Amino acid sequence: MVDVLDRPLPKPADASYVEARLLEALVEARLALRFLEEGLTRNAAGKAFQAWKAYMAALLRLELDKLRAMAKTEEEKKLLETTATPRVPTTKMKILSNMLEDIGHTGLVFVTSTALDLHDYQYHGPDPDMALSKYTRREEAAVDVARLAAELTRRVEALKGRVRWNDELEKALEEVKRALPQR
Repeated sequence: MVDVLDRPLPKPADASYVEARLLEALVEARLALRFLEEGLTRNAAGKAFQAWKAYMAALLRLELDKLRAMAKTEEEKKLLETTATPRVPTTKMKILSNMLEDIGHTGLVFVTSTALDLHDYQYHGPDPDMALSKYTRREEAAVDVARLAAELTRRVEALKGRVRWNDELEKALEEVKRALPQR
């Protein structure tokens, strides 16, 4: 499954872009859970963040027409068309999440905030002062990695009826579901 990450991505205009990004999101989530199992919490946090970013890219492309229609400025339209969908800049993830929430993707901003917190943790590790990371202990980050993977899995599965679903996506989805910690 990891070879998925080395495949060239289709262009955002290509119909298969959404499916490719969803597959990438699931593979990254599975890797995050594998790293957690191995005790590599910072690496797991990075993979969870990458999974969420890939999911957002898929969602931005899937909803591009609606997002363009509701964009308030030419700057927002340009961001959506030239930068957001192909790159999902980390610095714009909150803005983009808010836009997606405005068209019906409830709770996205809160999940994105967690993904961004994990991104900080990846680079800074546990921080008792919470100056560089929102996590004081690795166990706190590990819980959020698992929760982010579970939320991503739920959201990807909810898109089944809206995208071309194939065996590769189904297999990746099932692998992540099996790897999720049981509560």
